[in-house]
Amino acid sequence: MLYIMRVPLVARSSLRGSRRAFSATSRRSESYGFIGLGQMGYQMAKNLQSKLPPNDTLRLFDINHDATKRLAEEMRVSQTGGAAVEIARGIHDATQQADIVITVLPEPSHVKSVYGEILSPHLPQKDRVYIDCSTIDPSSSREVAKWVADANQGQFVDAPMSGGVVGAAAGSLTFMLGAPDSLVPKLEPILLRMGKRVLHCGAQGNGLSAKLANNYLLAINNIATAEAMNLGIRWGLDPKILANIINVSTGRCWPSEVNNPVKGVVETAPAGRDYSGGFGISLMKKDLKLAIIAAKETDAKLELGDRAREVYEQAEQVDSCKGRDFSVIYRFLGGKE
Repeated sequence: MLYIMRVPLVARSSLRGSRRAFSATSRRSESYGFIGLGQMGYQMAKNLQSKLPPNDTLRLFDINHDATKRLAEEMRVSQTGGAAVEIARGIHDATQQADIVITVLPEPSHVKSVYGEILSPHLPQKDRVYIDCSTIDPSSSREVAKWVADANQGQFVDAPMSGGVVGAAAGSLTFMLGAPDSLVPKLEPILLRMGKRVLHCGAQGNGLSAKLANNYLLAINNIATAEAMNLGIRWGLDPKILANIINVSTGRCWPSEVNNPVKGVVETAPAGRDYSGGFGISLMKKDLKLAIIAAKETDAKLELGDRAREVYEQAEQVDSCKGRDFSVIYRFLGGKE
């Protein structure tokens, strides 16, 4: 048997009536493969499945088999509609029948490894669309896109996202899409089942370039905000008064206004819960590293990049900062809590 678990017969039979009703429309059924069910991918796949029509099929795969089984069971229990769900034995099983493949993976090496396996000689020829939502460097993404094109297996696009795990769960992610203009009408409805905004950035690879440029700026702003808050507080300023002044003046930025690193300034910020949740310091370190690599490839001069990376690397080694939101840099600097 191809798959190790399928939606139970009762659930599937209840969907067959829906499929017959839906077949009156001109839309044909589509098969999706979803690979990578970490914190982001798990929630994204859940939203996608619930919003797909019942004549579609979603096949899941992750190396964490327990997480995959748990997600499929959650989908089955809550299913009042949505796509049929199947668990694939492996990467090939997840993709061989797919019209659309979505990947959410940690590092460039993982993306290359997965697509190297997808594009095996045994993969049936098909005009698939591959949507990679991983945050990797643009060069690696373009390399994989060339593999797909050379194998005559469809088109590969990059669609990294912002919004974090909270946004993934709420279906409010923003996708930065790098794809040909002709594919955008097909891709937007798919991505909007997992998010609320799709920003087309241009050709393949440009979505990643946009995200890394933004996150480079965010990384620098975060350190600068932590330093400025620490400086003002040590001079005797009340942190809420200082933050208010910054946020109506030229220093205003997302780390000062939304994700302020000082406890009590913004009640919903991670600083108020011992920097738990939010955007992890290790993820910021990773994105900063990718931005620096991409900058060197294009001879873009970065004066602050290497020093900022050192700050995040050093902070991540401190027990009181490890595993926390990247605004914990304030604690690393010795800020008053």
